[in-house]
Order: sequence, then C-alpha cells, then structure tokens
Amino acid sequence: MQTNKPIIGITMGDGAGVGPEIIMKALNDEKIFKSCAPFVIGDSKLLERAGKIVGNDAQIKKISSPDEAVFQYGTVEVVDLNLLPEDLPFGQISAEAGNAAFRYLERAIQLANEGKIDAICTAPLNKEALHKGGHLFPGHTEILAELTNTEDYSMMLSAPNLKVIHVTTHVGIIDAVKRINPARVQKVIQLAHDTLKKAGYEEPRIAVCGINPHAGENGLFGNGEEEEKIIPAVKQAQSEGINVVGPLPADTLFFRTVRGDFDIVVAMYHDQGHGPVKVLGLEAGVNITVGLPIIRTSVDHGTAFDIAGQGIADELSLKEAIRQAIDLAPKRQI
Repeated sequence: MQTNKPIIGITMGDGAGVGPEIIMKALNDEKIFKSCAPFVIGDSKLLERAGKIVGNDAQIKKISSPDEAVFQYGTVEVVDLNLLPEDLPFGQISAEAGNAAFRYLERAIQLANEGKIDAICTAPLNKEALHKGGHLFPGHTEILAELTNTEDYSMMLSAPNLKVIHVTTHVGIIDAVKRINPARVQKVIQLAHDTLKKAGYEEPRIAVCGINPHAGENGLFGNGEEEEKIIPAVKQAQSEGINVVGPLPADTLFFRTVRGDFDIVVAMYHDQGHGPVKVLGLEAGVNITVGLPIIRTSVDHGTAFDIAGQGIADELSLKEAIRQAIDLAPKRQI
C-alpha cells in the first residue's frame, strides 16, 4: 500500500524479554497509526501471546514486505521470520532468542536499504543472549554500524531537556579512556552539530565533558587527559565555526544543560552520559544512532527479564522512540 506517512519498521528484540509486550501496548494507541505507518519485524506467535497478556486483541497479520501492509489501527502487521517457539520461556537467556534478535535487525536494515521503510525503531535485545546466538557485538549500535558499513557513528540519548552523545560506549572505563583521542572527539562534536542542524537547530550549542573530576582542574586531577585528548578537538571544531565549549566538569554540566544553557552534551564514556538521562526516568529516554545512512531510534532500557510476561512493562519509551523516528524520517511523496 502506498502512503505518505513515514513507514516505521519496529524490530521485536529479544523475544524472552518485554519487547513483544511493549510493542503490542504501543500499537494499541490509535494516534500512532495517524502519524505513521508502523509494522513489526519479528515472530507473529510471540506477538499474539503478548497481545493476550497486555489486553490488545488486534489481529496479527503476516506480511512478507511492508508493500503488502495496509497500516490500519486494530491490525498489527508483521514480517514474520518464524524463528522462535510459541512457548519460549520468559526472562531466560536463550541463544535462539539472541540469534532471532539479530535476524530481525538484519532484515530491517535490508528493507531500509531497499527503500521500503523510512526508519527503524528497535525493542531491546539481551547482549548475553546475542553472544550465545553467535553474534559477538556489544549491542544494536555496533550491529547497525557493521551492517551498514558505517565507520563514524555515535549513540545519542534524547530525553526532555537533555540530549547526550557519546565518544565511547560499550567498553570498560580503562579501555574507554585509552580510546578517547582528538580525532574521535572532534568527529562526535561534528556528528552532534550535524544531527541537531538537521533537526532544525539554527546554531546548536554543544558542551563537552571532561574525563577527570572538575575536568582535570588544570592538571590537578588525572594525567593531562583533557589537554591531550579533548582540548585540541574543541579548538579545531571552534575554528570550523561550530558553537562548542569544553571540557567542562560533568558534575555540573548536565544540570546546566537541563536548565537550558546548552542543546547537547558530548559525554566521554557510557555511564557519564547514561546516568543523567536515566535519572530523568527510563520511560523518557530514547536511544538514537547518529551517523548511519538510515534512521534508527530505540527504547533506552533493557529486556527487563525480571518482569517479562507479566504485562506490566511500560511502553512509553517505545512510543517516544516511534515519535522521534517519525520526526527524523524523510518525508514521503506519493
């Protein structure tokens, strides 16, 4: 079916987690269908099971391509890869589910490359299950980069009044510090600038975190990492006309950004950036991979194995991820 609404492919993530439930909850909202054309890449049997758990009696309709979809409220259309058993145990690490989560994303990327969808929105996967399934990636971001042949990319978290982009993500803190260098910091500053420009910010205000307490305080803390790894990148970006400052102390920078002093923070490592966003509420955060040739957004929470199958998982982060995918997706002409 032709549509002028953005076509959003939602990957089911790990079938043993809350992904199927939050998808069925989110697609029980008619407003989603008024603003986009959503469908799922996953397993229809698990979506049917999840629908019963969360009280969504929508018809599950199998399709082989979004070209066949009608995108009507009351029907959840799914490109069914049929990889998992209907009785897959909730909340347990499964190599089958880890492999399936990879295959859903792989198919979504294929559809995006074929121009059949405008954005990918991902439900959470489990990293241990992913590895047991034979796919040794740290997470969605790295899979997307590998399968799209993207070298320069970054994870951006978006929550009300706070956007954070990362220089490093899924590596230990010691390795993260080793990997930080002026070229990488400069590239992430550029990605932040370009992403916000595309989103309508006339002159994005970018602030860069330090690595050490008080951003090193002129050499008092650390071993000169700010001077060696960050300051050259900030100066280079400034010379190219980018509105960026730093390195600034992380303990006050996030407060200042929420207050409105800056539009986005460049964080040096995973927990430095994730912690402040998640304090604002897991339901508020959205994970966006920037630098890819395709739009990808995601919930900013995990598979929640501890509550999977109970119907109590909150779908608000997924709905926000869908909304941001709609905003970022290119406009269709028919």
